[in-house]
Amino acid sequence: MATEIERKYLVISDAWRAGAKATVIRQGYLCRGAGHVVRVRTYGSDAFLTIKADGVGISRVEYEYAVPFDDANAMLDSLCGTPLIEKTRHEVVVGGLIWVIDVFAGANAGLVVAELELSHEDQPFDLPPWVGTEVSADPRYFNAALNKRPFSTWTAEERRDHETRLQRTG
Repeated sequence: MATEIERKYLVISDAWRAGAKATVIRQGYLCRGAGHVVRVRTYGSDAFLTIKADGVGISRVEYEYAVPFDDANAMLDSLCGTPLIEKTRHEVVVGGLIWVIDVFAGANAGLVVAELELSHEDQPFDLPPWVGTEVSADPRYFNAALNKRPFSTWTAEERRDHETRLQRTG
């Protein structure tokens, strides 16, 4: 069984941009069930089918398999609901760990989050100065949730909450 242990944060400045490696991502969801999703994603010139299940805390079950790129695009274009998740993922190494910063486009434009995958839940790490409030436990920031309820459709109250989180930490 594969386990993903991931922390997610709002990004409060562009200081991470220097030297970041960028990759364009398109992803959509083929299936949603009670506590699990099946997604297809193109990641640059690669493509993957991923099965994720709800977990406990910041840990979730995740299985990921490479699929042909053309097949993934066909699934995204014909089998996945819209809007697709469109983002550019930037990788930045901080303290020997790889942070990924997702700059969302399309229906989620304006949202920027940073993620860090860990080897265990108690793994120590330093927060870079461009990282703000942790949103790991806020389901609104999960990609599957952003596919169903994009950032552009959040209520005025949700937008204010998001902006407050950015100001409080920035």
